[in-house]
Amino acid sequence: MADPQSNARLRADAGAPTTGVIHVRTRLTADFTVISNALAQRRGSAVTIGVAAYIASLPDGSPVTITALCEHFSEGEILISRALRELESAGYLERRRERTPTGQVRTRTYFYAVPRGEGPEDPPEPPKPRRARTADRETPRRGTVPAPGSEKPASPAPAFADAAPEAVAPVLADAAPEAVAVLTSLRRVDPRLVLSAQEAARLAPAVAEWLAAGVGPREITELLTVRLPDRFRARPASVLAFRLRETPLPLPPRAPLPPDVERPVVLPFQTCDGCERAFRAEEPGHCRSCRDRLAGEGLRAAG
Repeated sequence: MADPQSNARLRADAGAPTTGVIHVRTRLTADFTVISNALAQRRGSAVTIGVAAYIASLPDGSPVTITALCEHFSEGEILISRALRELESAGYLERRRERTPTGQVRTRTYFYAVPRGEGPEDPPEPPKPRRARTADRETPRRGTVPAPGSEKPASPAPAFADAAPEAVAPVLADAAPEAVAVLTSLRRVDPRLVLSAQEAARLAPAVAEWLAAGVGPREITELLTVRLPDRFRARPASVLAFRLRETPLPLPPRAPLPPDVERPVVLPFQTCDGCERAFRAEEPGHCRSCRDRLAGEGLRAAG
């Protein structure tokens, strides 16, 4: 007999999708970078995601300045700087101004695989060029053997004995509202002066000091926005911080003057009718010399 055959339809293959992308997986063992889906699937500019992926693939110490990124990408400085600002505002990138042991100020860039504040910890502070101090140990005298159990365990030496405590980042809620209002209104004068919340909180105490010294918001805005460079080499907040720090505070307002004391009335000048000499009097007439002369002539005429 012939083999039995079924008239039922064939089952559809559920393995590969009928539309969309199909991934061909290859297990990589070297030269690969791990990027979170939140960053790779971030909505917005593709340049921002490409810059983030490129920075994540670089080893520590590689230059990631705008000039260095423009040499790698075909986009210009405007798109690259905009991508860096978007990564910085999203928490993936942080740029700090730090002082090297030689006294120079350099910009150190930190890149986070997870936005800052959502990861387990922040990046450690750069170590200071100072050797660790070892704790003093008590050595037994020559010829004596310490009793069992009398040895004192050596206390671990601190990694940095004179390390300064971490500086607490300023919070925008603790800043003076008047100073924050002045800083946020700077973008109306120059659209480039867009400050983040952390930068505004760091600059607010200096602006509050100016306001307390008697400088009005309009004068502060003019001092911070006049004659700005055509191109910023750093963040606008560093330029504003330099002006707030280096510009001397104005003199305090003068004390109000005392009320005017009543002064004697000053008589107007008159011209003498006899000798045409100027003298002060309420009404026109003769000066004192002419009056004396006329009085003497009258006495002589009467005598």
